[in-house]
Amino acid sequence: MAREGASKLLRKARKAKSDEFYTQYVDIQKEVEAYLEYNPDTFRNKVVYCNCDDPFESNFFRYFVLNFERIGLKSLITTSYKPSPVANTQLGLFGDNETVTQKKGRQKITANKFIINSVGDIDGDGEFSLKDVALQLRQNKKNEWAPLDGDGDFRSDESIELLKQSDFVITNPPFSLFREFISQLVDYDKKFLIIGNINSISYREVFLLIKENKVWLGTGMGRWISGFIVPDSYELYGSEARIDENGNRIVATNNCLWLTNLDHGKRHQPLPLMTMNDNIKFSTHKKIKGQKYKKYENYDAIEVPFTDAIPSDYDGVMGVPITFLDKYNPDQFEIIDINPHFFSIVEQGLPKPDQLHISGQKDPYARILIKHRKA
Repeated sequence: MAREGASKLLRKARKAKSDEFYTQYVDIQKEVEAYLEYNPDTFRNKVVYCNCDDPFESNFFRYFVLNFERIGLKSLITTSYKPSPVANTQLGLFGDNETVTQKKGRQKITANKFIINSVGDIDGDGEFSLKDVALQLRQNKKNEWAPLDGDGDFRSDESIELLKQSDFVITNPPFSLFREFISQLVDYDKKFLIIGNINSISYREVFLLIKENKVWLGTGMGRWISGFIVPDSYELYGSEARIDENGNRIVATNNCLWLTNLDHGKRHQPLPLMTMNDNIKFSTHKKIKGQKYKKYENYDAIEVPFTDAIPSDYDGVMGVPITFLDKYNPDQFEIIDINPHFFSIVEQGLPKPDQLHISGQKDPYARILIKHRKA
């Protein structure tokens, strides 16, 4: 119930086009480190672009700037979106915390960009920190801090120019603009690691990319993302909502995931399966044990309500839960379509089937239609 409440909050925010959900450092670290474990040179000599609300409040910026040398970055670009309470002030870079003086004839400063090309211990305290970044920006040594003319929207010409300079985009994009965001990344042929709502899987723009093996899930979904930092104005739902030791207000949700086109080892692990007869004999699921696998009345496929109940010896099409994608190995399975949208069938110009139906049962809403790949 706790996570259900948080999920309702995210749905409400998406409907209201409110996107003030900030990713926790621990979740970014856990996900990014998985790619480095698979390939330590993933980011070496590359440019990472984190377009976020405020670089000095963003944990994406914090992670990549603090690990800049360890992972071998060439450059880190980050932009704020609209007025930023931290980035629109002096940041302690030029003296007291006073608002930057507006230049004559120039638009009011609403957004900023930071380009980090070099990091290091400048203040001599023996360790590298965000304070050192601030000092480097102040001294303008190989790094850049500058206001943007516009509001930092990812669709603006300024942001697109920065996008063109980058190799990777890693961020938590606005949920309300997720379709546009991921379409832009594909159009500009960028590598990316982004957070989305689980419902984004059923977007046409996303599902067809997953089907074509151009996009896939990151290393975890649901509880893999432990929660989001929200503003003071947001109500804290459920028993898992909390205020952490730094005073951050955290809401937990199990309906978010990472989407990426970066390779990681998990997606190459085969899913261990039993035969259909063994599933019927030994499955721990009541809907499977001692039962026959049911066929849809309006589509040539069987219903498999649990991912671990996929029969290893069935050659036809199977309808599996959308959470199957967390275990999806493209070498083991082929994705056919998704119920109830049937994007692939529509793309072929064929009549769209009715929603999958089994007599006497509640219609399964979301099902990924799959089949085994032939050896």
